Amino acid sequence: MYKINENYLELQDSYLFSTIAKKLEEYKSKNPDKEIIKMGIGDVTRPIVPCIIEAMHKAVDEMQDGATFRGYGPEQGYEFLREKISKCDYKDRNIDINPDEIFVSDGAKCDVANILDILGNENKVAITDPVYPVYLDTNVMIGAAGKYNKETGMYENIVYVPIKAENNFVPELPKKKVDLIYLCLPNNPTGTVLNKEELKKWVDYARENQALILFDSAYEKYITEKNIPHSIYEIEGAKEVSIEFRSFSKTAGFTGIRCAYTVVPKELKRKSSNGDEVYLNKLWSRRMSTKFNGVSYITQRAAEAVYLSEGQKQIKQNIDYYMENARIIREGSNKAGFTTYGGVNAPYIWLKVPEGLTSWEFFDKLLTEKQIVGTPGVGFGPSGEGYFRLTAFGTRENTIKAMERMSM
Repeated sequence: MYKINENYLELQDSYLFSTIAKKLEEYKSKNPDKEIIKMGIGDVTRPIVPCIIEAMHKAVDEMQDGATFRGYGPEQGYEFLREKISKCDYKDRNIDINPDEIFVSDGAKCDVANILDILGNENKVAITDPVYPVYLDTNVMIGAAGKYNKETGMYENIVYVPIKAENNFVPELPKKKVDLIYLCLPNNPTGTVLNKEELKKWVDYARENQALILFDSAYEKYITEKNIPHSIYEIEGAKEVSIEFRSFSKTAGFTGIRCAYTVVPKELKRKSSNGDEVYLNKLWSRRMSTKFNGVSYITQRAAEAVYLSEGQKQIKQNIDYYMENARIIREGSNKAGFTTYGGVNAPYIWLKVPEGLTSWEFFDKLLTEKQIVGTPGVGFGPSGEGYFRLTAFGTRENTIKAMERMSM
């Protein structure tokens, strides 16, 4: 008799955004005449910029010519893209990351989950709370989280690091030793950031405790303030203790095209149980070669166009568009009497729920009374209770309309 992975039985309810979609469909079926404004899931609305579309068309044309046709590509990514990433995202910022430390994939969400393939399931894991659900749920799936406590809303083997208004959304270093640390900066869901001095504390902690930082910087292109690191590798010594995840989804609108990359520096190494020195770069490359067929040639040519001067200019216009939406949401919510955070270095606004309401009750209230969909903070973890996330990825028209509804 075959067996199942019973760790999945420890997962709580359905995935957060699936629950939101279900609630939305139920409301729409009962209220088909209502116009609903979606500000929950962080999906982009601006079209792919012309420079990238042109590159994709050219790549498609190449596929109909026997001389330029491409079949299977390298699982780690084509050199032309890895070299562009190395130069433009790192070396131009005086960060020494080489092409063979970069692995192109079909999404940062996938990489954040799949990285656990090369790590043990007995690691003590620390996550900031609230947190992007994938970090927690994937550790539940491999059995690293332990049992769920319904009273606390926490898993027994996870170290939760609260980030909320009381500590200015600056996570404190764990009081007990941990092995894996998840950091998302700029943060999803709170939209807040750490400066270089604060991030250095985490790098120093990881070096002192032989821990590994899994650093998600999917929103780094939205940073507007100075002294905010765009990469963890801006911090001295970070290459010895950190893996970085990045995505083209929110920066270049690739949520439907699918392209991202992960940086695994060659300095990252750990001794195996028999004392041999093992390099994580080599392990990740082996994992990619075995379980992944690579991102399509057409998609990688599209990603390459992001780094053209015209491509940079065009995607910057889209980013500015979303950040203007963020300003409108932040100021509109404040005008409506809400206390807000974020929205300056990230396309997310984290607002305080009115007294007397849970975050799910506020979700229902906003949906039924204002026809606005957001994301309940508790869906990101117990410390998210009492908060609510709005995204700036909608259209300008809907963003303005939503704020008009909020102020009524």
